[in-house]
Amino acid sequence: MNVPNTKPIFRYACGFAALALLPPATALAQEQANAAAEAIPTTSLWEMLLAGGPLLIPIAVCSFVLLLAVFERLMSLRRSRVSPRLFVERFLLQIEEDALGREEALRRCRENRSLIAEVFESAVRKWGKPAVEVEQAVLDEGERATNQMRRFLRVINGVATVCPLMGLLGTVWGMMEAFNAIAGSSAMGRPELLAGGISGALLSTAAGLFVAIPALILYLFFVGRVDMLTMEIDRKGQQLVNLISAEGVEDRKNRPKRTSAVKKKAA
Repeated sequence: MNVPNTKPIFRYACGFAALALLPPATALAQEQANAAAEAIPTTSLWEMLLAGGPLLIPIAVCSFVLLLAVFERLMSLRRSRVSPRLFVERFLLQIEEDALGREEALRRCRENRSLIAEVFESAVRKWGKPAVEVEQAVLDEGERATNQMRRFLRVINGVATVCPLMGLLGTVWGMMEAFNAIAGSSAMGRPELLAGGISGALLSTAAGLFVAIPALILYLFFVGRVDMLTMEIDRKGQQLVNLISAEGVEDRKNRPKRTSAVKKKAA
């Protein structure tokens, strides 16, 4: 008795079953993909900024103030505005060679309008007085010049200090709102919504650091430049004291002039 071969029938049955189950599986996968796309929507840059919270507005204002302060300090702390080398070297050399009198020195200081010219003018007004009195005039005017060079540096330092704190406050506030929204709705068990709220809250901290880090670097740069210019003004002012004080004038009178020495050598 021959036994019929059932293997082809079994194969055909499995194939028909797979074809019957393929459309429902495809539809289920499509529904899952659509649900994932609905759960994680894409956001634009403007939407991210709006999600950062209201504290992004004062951070943006601080960044604008920082730009103004930095531009003003870059213009004011130029060497030509503080201590022009050509004017300083020529001024001191002419006084040392007795080629510049008191009135002419005052006129040149008024015409130059730099900070070191103001210090020199204050010292020249004490021409021929004791060295202590002339030096005190240099110190007083030098202190005023230093304060003028430090103007708006507190603004830059304030921006570097306040912006991270405002960003942190915005993050804390945004996370509180995100947790309250999750707890008070039917969104429990959907971590993607919580992640979206936290990412929006962290945006304020990132914005605060984005403004504060350059502000701190610029503040340190300007402080170093002010210190360098202050030391230069003090050094040049001390040279002027040694030239125009009573002791310096007497010393120049007793010292042979360079021109006469050159003439003797030529003879």
